[in-house]
Amino acid sequence: MHQKIQAEVVVLGSGPAGYSAAFRCSDLGLETVLIERYENLGGVCLNAGCIPSKSLLHIAKVIKNANDLSKAGVFFNKPSIDIKKIQDWQKHIINKLTNGLYNISKKRNIRFIQGTAYFENDHNIIVENNKNQFEVSFKYAIVATGSHSIKIPSLPAQDYRIWDSTDALSLNNIPNRFLIIGGGIIGLEMATIYSALGSKVDIVDRFNVFLPAVDQDVSEMYIKSINKRFNLFLNTQVKNIESNENGLIVSTEGNNQSYNICYDNVLVAVGRNPNTKNLALDKIGVKLNDFGFIEVNNQLRTNISNIYAIGDVIGFPMLAHKAIHESHIVAEVISGKNHYYEPKVIPSVAYTDPEIAWVGFNEKDAIKSNIDYEASVFPWNSSGRANASNCTTGMTKLIFNKKNKQLIGGAIVGENAGELINEITLAIEMGCDVEDLSLTIHAHPTLSESICLASEIFQGTITDLLNLKKNTFT
Repeated sequence: MHQKIQAEVVVLGSGPAGYSAAFRCSDLGLETVLIERYENLGGVCLNAGCIPSKSLLHIAKVIKNANDLSKAGVFFNKPSIDIKKIQDWQKHIINKLTNGLYNISKKRNIRFIQGTAYFENDHNIIVENNKNQFEVSFKYAIVATGSHSIKIPSLPAQDYRIWDSTDALSLNNIPNRFLIIGGGIIGLEMATIYSALGSKVDIVDRFNVFLPAVDQDVSEMYIKSINKRFNLFLNTQVKNIESNENGLIVSTEGNNQSYNICYDNVLVAVGRNPNTKNLALDKIGVKLNDFGFIEVNNQLRTNISNIYAIGDVIGFPMLAHKAIHESHIVAEVISGKNHYYEPKVIPSVAYTDPEIAWVGFNEKDAIKSNIDYEASVFPWNSSGRANASNCTTGMTKLIFNKKNKQLIGGAIVGENAGELINEITLAIEMGCDVEDLSLTIHAHPTLSESICLASEIFQGTITDLLNLKKNTFT
């Protein structure tokens, strides 16, 4: 059956970027159609990414915390893992959130169409599913189709034991020996989960620098925390994978050494590519850059004036919170507001154990930008709350511009770093200087007061540590 539909705005993709854009458009009085190729709303983030990964990371954290408490005289039995119940728990969380999105979309009078879509021209989209074909005429379109895992062509095709992130989060089995190719955020989070569940995990990464987005002292603090939970091999490449009935024989080479090790499963986590193919963007002349991302201006508009793009399809950083912020801007621009996408900073978080979070300038960035900076680090082994909570492997690092004493960046390694980084983000957005932080009374004992204490180190007023700057500030 062929149906014709008209709308002011059509949104392609229902991940955080897409559903947020559709909801904001509706709130601004725009008749909106939301198109999604899968049956459920929420995209990869909700259905096969952010949310299911955090549920498994929560389990991993509880297991590790229970083991650590043995040092304090509290003992638990070895955990018994029921994969089916964990899967059911994950599905319950996902269904609750996706149903919530569906109900909200209905109350906002957004029309939802399930199917694959492509542009017929710059004012029409064709949507097809098993039952129907829709022709959607629109005034404005927002492309928010997300991204997909990069595959390594040289690996054995169709071997169910070679996973992408979606496979890993499905938790179909817990491998005895598990190899992760890629030491980025996804690889580290999966290593955190599976090592806690009992797998012997190795990570290989072809780069010789671990987490290049952060400074060396931050990455070294995290590597120190790994202990014997899993192995990290930098400057190492997978040369070959041979499949047999006993497992996957993986040949690696790096640091003048080579290994042949049998693994039960291999996860490929080497990055993600934008979902721009099959949309017929070339047919309507939408420009892509050399990496396949859609080019947009600071109002998220493509070179076709009535077509916009947001989220992973427009490039790095590929983060849900960045996409949500973009979605609000683009809806407001379409509604006639003269708004622009121009955040000062965007925070990043690796939800590992401990977590790693960073925002703004690091030392390497400051040096490249010829900024006269100073780094101020408060170690968590001097934090009362960290000691009481058994999470002393951590640090709070702030980067200040020495000329005007403004905060320009920060990084945190430790428990709940992803929550704590938001104070630093807000401070940078508001142009806070060191006194704005150090003279703000923080509750004690808390982990968040480490931000205040790091600022006191820079200011020369610290009392919780030896004050190396005493008498240098007035």
